[in-house]
Amino acid sequence: MRPHKPRSSENRAAMRKRLKAEERRSQLLSIAKELFAEFGFENTYTKAIAAAAGVSEAIIFRHFSSKEDLYKSILDRKADEIGIKAWGEELRHFAQSENDEALVYSVVRHILEADRKDPQFQKLLLQAALSGRPLHKITGQRLLPLHRLLCDYIKKRQKKGAFRKCDPNLAAYAILSMPGYYGLAKILFGVNTVTLPEDPMALGFTQLILEGMHAPGSFPRGRKISKLKTNRRKT
Repeated sequence: MRPHKPRSSENRAAMRKRLKAEERRSQLLSIAKELFAEFGFENTYTKAIAAAAGVSEAIIFRHFSSKEDLYKSILDRKADEIGIKAWGEELRHFAQSENDEALVYSVVRHILEADRKDPQFQKLLLQAALSGRPLHKITGQRLLPLHRLLCDYIKKRQKKGAFRKCDPNLAAYAILSMPGYYGLAKILFGVNTVTLPEDPMALGFTQLILEGMHAPGSFPRGRKISKLKTNRRKT
């Protein structure tokens, strides 16, 4: 199935107006993200993106060297939108201070919030993973730093006897997959049986994760984690 052009003549007229270079680039990224998420990378042609933007195909290649470069730029813009650098600094601060609860809560809360604010992005990542092109590797390169940070932290806490002995990679996947699967089920399959607000949900996930991670005796079972304070802004 090929993407549709904008439905109304008013939308097409609005898109045809001359935009500044940054505005045009942003517009193309937004349209490409929408079409990639809906139809997949292979089934979305640059001609369709150009038509939806009301410009010639040459305009796309004035801003992006290739369709893959366009996809990479979508990921880079997403990283800027979620403040990936500031978040990374926050996680490193929690790791340095060995604040297990704050670190895990920050990871969980961030994933839940990102899926809520931009469910289309989850679809984009799935389409990329299913494509026959190396898009999943491009995506994976951007996810590796978080996974490595978690692995290093888990190893550090295991050496101090705070976390139970297990494969750090497996534990990192477990931390990321719990909120990740919730978003996957909700966004892609419409399964949402949880009625909790986002904050209590994040605290619940955090407690479940840490009760499984902490070594016996280091984290009393049944202990409730109070609402955690982080430097991230509420949205």
